[in-house]
Amino acid sequence: MRPPERFPPDDPREWLNRARSNLALARSRIHHVYLEELCFEAQQAAEKAIKALLIQRGIEFPYIHDLSRLLLLLEETGETIPHLVRQAEDLTDYATVIRYPARVEPVSEQEYAKAIEIAEAVVHWAEEQI
Repeated sequence: MRPPERFPPDDPREWLNRARSNLALARSRIHHVYLEELCFEAQQAAEKAIKALLIQRGIEFPYIHDLSRLLLLLEETGETIPHLVRQAEDLTDYATVIRYPARVEPVSEQEYAKAIEIAEAVVHWAEEQI
């Protein structure tokens, strides 16, 4: 299988390619991989898809994992954020606190399924806009 076509780093299509790659990893259920790690990939997919839209609209953004702040940057330009895409805010913890051993309880199958659903919605939304 050939990898996707590469684009310059300032091209939103490259960011979407990376988002799709993270989403593919998030969907994988590789033996011995914690669901926390897969949820991190789901968060990364959503983050890169949102940043692809920001780049496409010429909006500068900080290199942060806070999806609430990134979505707010889009909203400030008049972008309407769909309900399921808005839920991407819930994925932020997967990029920070939850991916380290300090979490008391492991991510559940239900939490994992929801993270995938949200990430898929964000990537699809971004694809439609670019």
